[in-house]
Amino acid sequence: MRKLIFLALTGIAMCLNQTKAQDNSNKIYDFTSLEKVPDYPGGIKKFYEFLGREIKYPEVAKKNSTQGKVFASFVVEKNGALTDIQITKGLTKETDDEALRVLNKSPRWNPGLLNGKPVRVKYNININFSMK
Repeated sequence: MRKLIFLALTGIAMCLNQTKAQDNSNKIYDFTSLEKVPDYPGGIKKFYEFLGREIKYPEVAKKNSTQGKVFASFVVEKNGALTDIQITKGLTKETDDEALRVLNKSPRWNPGLLNGKPVRVKYNININFSMK
């Protein structure tokens, strides 16, 4: 009888551990807990070059001489895709929409790694809108 109870408890513990492991597969990490942070192919400088090429200064923003930064966050997925793109501090509707458009167009990144495996990572960035 003791063996049966022991086996039942062991089985329950194994199921709980497996469930926890599955839950961690979708966990979103921050930079402090990683061995390698996600990065844009070629580095952050290349990412800002991509933004510079792709951002189209909204006509309304030009007309109103709107300048400033749009702050955004997103999740770099295990496959490098950007998801859950959000504006955390906007400038105007037009500049915010343009920032979202370009971030949605971003090529895949190199994912962050934890224990040698790709993980989901929250990333924050700002996009500068200035008239040149």
